[in-house]
Amino acid sequence: MKPVSQITSPALLLLNENIDTDQIIPARFLRKPRNSGYHHYLLYDARYDMDGNERVDSPIPASMPPCSIVLAGHNIGCGSSREGAVYAFIDYGIQVIISTKIADIFRNNAMRNGLLPIQLEQEAFDTLVVHCLSNAQTQLSVDLERCEIRWGENNCLTFDIDEGSRERLLHGIDDIQATLAWEQDIVAFQHRYLAECPWILPTDAVSYGK
Repeated sequence: MKPVSQITSPALLLLNENIDTDQIIPARFLRKPRNSGYHHYLLYDARYDMDGNERVDSPIPASMPPCSIVLAGHNIGCGSSREGAVYAFIDYGIQVIISTKIADIFRNNAMRNGLLPIQLEQEAFDTLVVHCLSNAQTQLSVDLERCEIRWGENNCLTFDIDEGSRERLLHGIDDIQATLAWEQDIVAFQHRYLAECPWILPTDAVSYGK
């Protein structure tokens, strides 16, 4: 999992409310192998017509410079609990999503896959949106070390994230790596437990760690 620490990027504005996971990646693309990337399928039906041509009102026009930060409308990621929606953002290069509300399951999937979800109060969010709309070339800087968002000259606001998720994102630790960090303790417990209760396994069973 790619660590998230300090991200500076133009912001992609996806300001419609209730952008659900089927809009983020339509279900028909979930059969595609992940190793080829899901970036092309991000918001596919909003970006392309039935013939695969770019729509004139595409939310991500081809001329859009590469972005790592999204400013998203209220309740982004609602709907079904598909991890493919998170994969689509990550494979496109997005590392941070900022909104006034991020659906719970989508938010948890994001943090477990290296996508930083930030929830702000409406006033703070509106301040960022107004600045980005009035300054087309502007960049936002998200600092997970300090839990700050900075822009323009000396503009800064803070955000909250639980310490466990913050540490995992900073160091790029996924669920498997987090579990393996306790491997020695797990193995020690198993050996101790089997020594105390040998009857729980047949005598020819091979215990983990040997």
